[in-house]
Amino acid sequence: MFSSPTTARIRKTALALTGTAALAVSSLAVAAGPADAASGAAVHTKGGTSWIRSCATLAAGDTMACNALKVTSAVQHISPLGVTPNATPSGFGPADLLSAYNLPANGGAGQTVAIVDAYNDPNAESDLAVYRAQYGLPACTTANGCFKKVSQTGSTSKLPAGNSGWAGEISLDLDMVSAIAPNAHIILVEATTASMSNLGTAVNEGVKLGAKFVSNSYGGGESSADSSYDSSYFNHPGVAITASSGDSGYGVEYPAASKYVTAVGGTALTRATNSRGWSESVWSTSSTEGAGSGCSGYEAKPTWQTDTGCSHRTVADVSAVADPATGVAVYQTYGASGWSVYGGTSVAAPLIAAVYADAGAPTAAVPAADAYAHPSALNDVTAGATTSCSPSYLCTAGAGYDGPTGLGTPNGLAAFTG
Repeated sequence: MFSSPTTARIRKTALALTGTAALAVSSLAVAAGPADAASGAAVHTKGGTSWIRSCATLAAGDTMACNALKVTSAVQHISPLGVTPNATPSGFGPADLLSAYNLPANGGAGQTVAIVDAYNDPNAESDLAVYRAQYGLPACTTANGCFKKVSQTGSTSKLPAGNSGWAGEISLDLDMVSAIAPNAHIILVEATTASMSNLGTAVNEGVKLGAKFVSNSYGGGESSADSSYDSSYFNHPGVAITASSGDSGYGVEYPAASKYVTAVGGTALTRATNSRGWSESVWSTSSTEGAGSGCSGYEAKPTWQTDTGCSHRTVADVSAVADPATGVAVYQTYGASGWSVYGGTSVAAPLIAAVYADAGAPTAAVPAADAYAHPSALNDVTAGATTSCSPSYLCTAGAGYDGPTGLGTPNGLAAFTG
């Protein structure tokens, strides 16, 4: 996909580096425009919903970008003390997600999920407390032993510099794990920077600290260095490692391409009158924005993956909601004003990591293989496309496996167990 190994981490869509906060969602709707006034980030629109990328995207080196998209057009019912009485935040909350994916309300007991992100969110724990209290979830704090925040070396005191863009990603990840696996313990591992080497070191630290589930909501372009990254950071037998497939539509990102991770694509999730009560289609805003998918240029095909149109690793494996127009509620105060709505495959990766936690400690060396052994236990997504490509299933949904949504979305836990 890229012309030179020296620029192997160039993103498909290069945006300006933004270090300021994303515009806070408040009681005033934000009008769509060519650039967000607070951050300078490009505004994307679908129907009546507008959003911006939460994190900076760099155009060179091994720097990763998070795949969180912050909605700027949502109207929140907010008072200075929180959500106004008799109102709930905009965006899907835990009850919606558990209903959509047929998941237990008290999942995750006895399990530990690590969330890997770059930089520090100083308000991570306090924001998490607000989210969980709003939805009646059990407290998850440092004091009760449920929550732990560490650097990539395991330090609880020497943490990275703060970054408001990545803080949005952190809040999103913490809230999605809480929504799906409310009884799991959470370790937030903050990498010093967004380089693959630092993020990979943070993955190793999360596993070292006992997590059997690790969520990674970031990505960059593939390169010949990926096999080295695979062996150094992602080869953890018996650990379910999820990675978001990307938000730039057709095309493969790393680490989603790693043969050791579960690559998580994205859908648009809406309520329906069918027996499930929900329907899903491929998330796509345009030919250059939507669920990432495709055929890896470097990674060998895993033995458990059987599609025939790609001789290498195919992305994605499974999927979950990612469309900002059908986004999720998130609480963030570092660089924001409280309740927000987020989308992007950064929603789907921690969601699926939490589903694995609900299912219990993995037994397969690479837990992604479990879904391929139980495809009928997933909601098959058969509608939508990101663009046109060949073979078409790499970017167009259809019966069975396809690139943007993989084998489908969770329908209970059977596809996530050995």
